[in-house]
Amino acid sequence: MNAIPSVDLRDYLSEDPKIKERFVKDLGSAFEEIGFVALSGHFLSEDLIDSLYSEIKKFFALPQQVKDTYEIEGIGGQRGYTSFGKEHAKGRKVGDLKEFWHFGQYVEDDPKLLKEYPSNVTVTELPDFNKVGKETYRMLEKTAQYVLRALALHLELEENYFDEYIKNGNSILRPIHYPPITEEPKNAIRAAAHGDINLITLLMGAHGKGLQVMSHKGDWIDAIANTDQLMINVGDMLSRLSNNKLKSTIHQVVNPPRELWGNSRYSIPFFMHPIGEMSLNCLENCVDEKHPKLYSDITAGEFLHERLVELGLIKK
Repeated sequence: MNAIPSVDLRDYLSEDPKIKERFVKDLGSAFEEIGFVALSGHFLSEDLIDSLYSEIKKFFALPQQVKDTYEIEGIGGQRGYTSFGKEHAKGRKVGDLKEFWHFGQYVEDDPKLLKEYPSNVTVTELPDFNKVGKETYRMLEKTAQYVLRALALHLELEENYFDEYIKNGNSILRPIHYPPITEEPKNAIRAAAHGDINLITLLMGAHGKGLQVMSHKGDWIDAIANTDQLMINVGDMLSRLSNNKLKSTIHQVVNPPRELWGNSRYSIPFFMHPIGEMSLNCLENCVDEKHPKLYSDITAGEFLHERLVELGLIKK
C-alpha cells in the first residue's frame, strides 16, 4: 500500500448494518496493512479547531521565561510545557526540534486515579486556553472511543471491549510547535522516526508535507490529510494486544525545504491511553500456529513507564 486510505466515521454511526460493516472492514484492513488511516466525520467542529490553533499559537508566542514557568519538574512531562529539544526518539540521543504542551485526563468519579494522575496546568496569561483544550480533549476522546469500538469488532471482540479501559484513561492531548529552523540542524529533524506508545493516535494538523510513514517495504510515504480529516494510527499498545495483527507503523516529521525554514509548523496529536491496569497480553484469538505470540505479558502502566524512560522524559 503506497497511500493512506480514507474512511468516514459517519459510516460506522450509520443505521445501515452493511455500511457499518464496510467501515469496520476498511478501517481494520488499513490498520493491518499500513497502520494509518485518514478519518473524516469526527466530532471536532471547525470553530473548535480554529479556537484551539489560535490559543496554542498565542501560548508558544509567549516569552520563553513565561513558558518556562509551566515546565513542571518530576512528572516526566505528562502535564504542562516541555521545552525545545528535550524529547528524543527511542534509541536516539539528539533532541527533536520541537516544544509542546500536555493536557491530560479530566478524571470523573475515580478518587484513586484523581490522586494518581498529575493535575492539569492552568495558563493564567490566556483565559481561554484551558477551556478550549479541555473541549478538544473531550471531542477527540469521543472520536477515539468509536474508532476503538470498530476495531474491537474487527478483532472479533465485544463491540464495547475497550470502553472500560479508556474511561478515565491516561490519554494526552499534545499541541506541538516546530519553530522556524535558524541554522543547519546537526543530525536533528522535527520528530525523528518513532512508533507511538499508546492504543491509537488521532492527529490534527497533517494537512501539509512533513509527516511521513514507513511502508512495509521500507519506503517513506507522505501522509497528508484533507482539512476536514484526522490522521489516525495504531500505537505500540494496540500492536502488542493484537499480536501485531494491527500494525504500529514507524513515522517521522521531516524538516521542510530550506526555503521554508522560516515557517513554524503546528500539529496536535491526541494519544489515546487506557488505564494503567489494562492487560496488554496478546489476545488469544490473535495467536495461533501461523502467528506465534510475539510479546511478553505486561500492563499498560508498566509499558508506559518503560517507554518514558527510553524517551528521556523520566530518569532511571
